[in-house]
Amino acid sequence: MSIERVKEYFSKYHMEERIQEFTVSSATVELAAKALGCAPERIAKTLSFLVEGHAILVVAAGDAKIDNHKYKGQFGTKAKMLSPEEVTDLVGHAVGGVCPFAVKEGVEVYLDVSLKRFETVFPACGSANSAIELTIPELEEYSGYVSWVDVCKGYE
Repeated sequence: MSIERVKEYFSKYHMEERIQEFTVSSATVELAAKALGCAPERIAKTLSFLVEGHAILVVAAGDAKIDNHKYKGQFGTKAKMLSPEEVTDLVGHAVGGVCPFAVKEGVEVYLDVSLKRFETVFPACGSANSAIELTIPELEEYSGYVSWVDVCKGYE
């Protein structure tokens, strides 16, 4: 199970106890915010795309939307989200629990600047009822991100 891989991943850093599991779904930004009792924009949603035949992840604030023009400028291609089946196959997590932790080899992670306005954010942890609160430096460290990008709109 995907959450077990994420727990194992965080156990290397003695952080697995920080993973929160809920009795309700946290599969969408709205549901995660409700389960956590936080503002929806603090949910660090992980979006899955296909770039040159490879999966990439963009972690963005809950209130941010992909800006197609910015995305194409950054990645050189139109934003094409993965299907639910492709997400599971290529990333290793199912839709609703996609996160930048314990992903399949070769998956590149990018952090969107929409997250930088928060001290802490809440990404999922591999299941549709989990999250972890991380500072931005922790998110950088544990996501294994490639770089910060500016590919979103609507959060300004």
